[in-house]
Amino acid sequence: MPRSIHILNGPNLNRLGKREPEIYGRTTLAEVEAMCRAEAGDDQIVFRQTNHEGQLVDWIHEAIDTEAAGIIINPAGLTFRSIPVLDALKMVKAPIIELHISNIHRREAIYHQSLVSTAATAVIAGLGARGYATATRALREMLDA
Repeated sequence: MPRSIHILNGPNLNRLGKREPEIYGRTTLAEVEAMCRAEAGDDQIVFRQTNHEGQLVDWIHEAIDTEAAGIIINPAGLTFRSIPVLDALKMVKAPIIELHISNIHRREAIYHQSLVSTAATAVIAGLGARGYATATRALREMLDA
């Protein structure tokens, strides 16, 4: 039976490929989704992006309620300020991979302290858009272990 992997993206990630390409590259979110689906094998991918904190929280709740096998989340700017996203993630029993396209630790100090990391099973940062495929592969390996 295929497992469900939820890949959730926060604010401004719909602008990938256009927004600060010197930091985030030129790969679009649609291309990122295609990479994840290619890496997923038989597993089902639920791939979403929102610019709204409450929507992201609702999708985390949905992942919990539908017993998703795992979550890959790039909360973007909500990483550093959203207690509601953190509280929702703390309810997840499945593995969570926090993902960042850039290396947040090489950026301005405001990006160094992730609230999400306290709930995440693992963190991937700085691999660019290909970090999504890496995260998908890593989550599948965690689930198969």
